Amino acid sequence: MPASIVQPSTGNRLAQYWALTKPRVTQLAVFCAVIGMFLSTRGMVPLRPLIGGTIGIWLLAGAAFAINCLVEQKVDALMRRTAWRPSARGEISSFQIIAFSSVLGALGMWTLDTFTNALTMWLTFATFVGYAIVYTIILKPATPQNIVIGGASGAMPPALGWAAVTGAVPADAWILVLIIFVWTPPHFWSLALYRRADYEKSGLPMLPVTHGEKFTGLHVFLYTIVLLGVTLLPYATRMSGLVYLVSAVVLGAIYLVYAWRIWRHYSDALARRAFRYSIVYLSLLFAALLVDHYVPLGIGL
Repeated sequence: MPASIVQPSTGNRLAQYWALTKPRVTQLAVFCAVIGMFLSTRGMVPLRPLIGGTIGIWLLAGAAFAINCLVEQKVDALMRRTAWRPSARGEISSFQIIAFSSVLGALGMWTLDTFTNALTMWLTFATFVGYAIVYTIILKPATPQNIVIGGASGAMPPALGWAAVTGAVPADAWILVLIIFVWTPPHFWSLALYRRADYEKSGLPMLPVTHGEKFTGLHVFLYTIVLLGVTLLPYATRMSGLVYLVSAVVLGAIYLVYAWRIWRHYSDALARRAFRYSIVYLSLLFAALLVDHYVPLGIGL
């Protein structure tokens, strides 16, 4: 068979579809959703909503990211960071991506409706629409504030997890959503800063491209200050205790140093380290919430 028409192996094809779901981003989102499940109850989370909710949320998140890859395949092909994606390389057709996303989405909806509740199903579907359509199609190419406005959909996982267990989304769950919402701009702008040449090629109006390095650095710093304040809300509302408070202050202080240096002493290497730390930061912050929730020292302080 001529090399030009050799079909990819099954393993390679599966890897290509797996890449469409942006697995690392999906894992962080699902992790935050699972934390929301555990924080919603003082006891152990029932297995049915824990397993069903985790799988359902993962499926719909993967479906949304696949649509994102489809919509942005031409943009991705121009950017070094994303040119490797199978959608950008034309290794998977548009029809195949749509079919794949539809199957994932339908399975996710069925799983959430069957193993959790209708509220979780519809909230997760709304999150899918918010990311795949409102953010990717409407906001991202239209305004440098795209990540701020569109960040609402990416911040929803803790509320989805909470709803999966309790069938409700109380104020405590929205505090968790607010934390991720405020975390998203400095997290993403750090990436956009050291990848700004990519975004210049793409034509997307990202803040470092439209307003420059210094302006973006200032916004990273200001948002990180707000983030540090917002992360104190779980303690202020007695949702968490001293274990979480100490963790939030220490992790936030480190992040604030990164943000200050990005504003005042910028380098691409620094922005790259800040971006990587932002992921570690959010993971550790939510892990601290979980530990505090179940460790006696954190109860009632």
